[in-house]
Amino acid sequence: MPLSVSLVSADAEVWTGEATIVVAKTVEGEIGIMAGHEPILGILAEGEVRITGTDGERVKADARDGFLSMEGDVVTIVAGHAQLI
Repeated sequence: MPLSVSLVSADAEVWTGEATIVVAKTVEGEIGIMAGHEPILGILAEGEVRITGTDGERVKADARDGFLSMEGDVVTIVAGHAQLI
């Protein structure tokens, strides 16, 4: 079962889709999230968010000033600033 991922900034939706893995930098270190991961809430550190879509597409975004959460294979990343790189 894939992850349902939504990456949004304060003023726009940056990327939404299905993914096999999401890797993001939090204040406690880098975290990788795959389907079945336990629920989590983390504070984003400035850095890169990497998303691998179910079709193999690799998406990279610069994100900072926000949080990420995961529950029930739904990953939400909300950042004060985020843009694809």
